[in-house]
Amino acid sequence: MKLYVGNLSFETSESDLQDIFEQFGTVKESRVINDRETGRSRGFAFVTMDNDAEGRAAIATLHGKQFGGRTITVNEARPKEERPKRSVSSRR
Repeated sequence: MKLYVGNLSFETSESDLQDIFEQFGTVKESRVINDRETGRSRGFAFVTMDNDAEGRAAIATLHGKQFGGRTITVNEARPKEERPKRSVSSRR
């Protein structure tokens, strides 16, 4: 189960997430999302748990809790939506 973790401190690392989510089961992947231009954290991440039961236990326990000085959001991740392609127009 893939989880969305929001409202993270900008200092939160992938290993920090791994540590907190491992108490609910096997963490297959933890990924903090960074800004493409600055490389700085965007304040959210995705954590993939081994199965749905572990993911639901993590949501039930961690959603709305304090982590890194902030109240975090933990939900089941939604599938990535297709974005319309940007059109590049040349102005003269």
